[in-house]
Amino acid sequence: MDRDPRSDGTHRRSARFVIDRRHPIGGEISDILLGLFHRFQLTELTRYHSSTVVMATFSLINGFLSIALMAAVALVTRAPFIFPSLGPTAFLLFYTPTAPPASPRNTIVGHLIGALAGWLSLLIFGLTAAPPALSAGVDWPRVGAAALSLAATSFFMVLLRVPHPPAGATTLIVSLGLLRQPWELGILMVAVVLLTGQAFVINRLAGIDYPPWGPRSET
Repeated sequence: MDRDPRSDGTHRRSARFVIDRRHPIGGEISDILLGLFHRFQLTELTRYHSSTVVMATFSLINGFLSIALMAAVALVTRAPFIFPSLGPTAFLLFYTPTAPPASPRNTIVGHLIGALAGWLSLLIFGLTAAPPALSAGVDWPRVGAAALSLAATSFFMVLLRVPHPPAGATTLIVSLGLLRQPWELGILMVAVVLLTGQAFVINRLAGIDYPPWGPRSET
């Protein structure tokens, strides 16, 4: 009988991201829950850490808190801290926190690449003062800006080895004119940093080896 490669200690890290009895939907939500239950001495709940219902409930609560934090900051500062691309980032940071795309480096640099690529695309096609595509419609310059921004974002994330899929949404938000001013891009990046900080705190509380910057492994 062939040996299951996941039983080998050298493959223990990759086993985090497969679907098995400990990770019934893949990802590491069950690991986070187990760590939090131990941290706060909720020993009676540890037996349910891999329950799909419990993991879904954690995702519900944590997703609410993540965006509520951004909304509270937006309310206090009167600045738009809530952006659509933060949603998939929040999910990624708590679904597979030790995966390279969820590291602080990939998250922050990936969104920065997306924001800059989107804004430069607006500049190239003369759309920095144009109304958003949602209100003005889509014309050929807007098509060019959107296509160029996504292509450039993909190119530089791969070239710099900082893949972060939600950054693709960020660059389209900018190139479609929803964010056009440099100060708005600055606020976007502050929101990304705040969300990453929240991920660092919660994952570390759970005992997850969430990196302080770059991924633990580049493989």
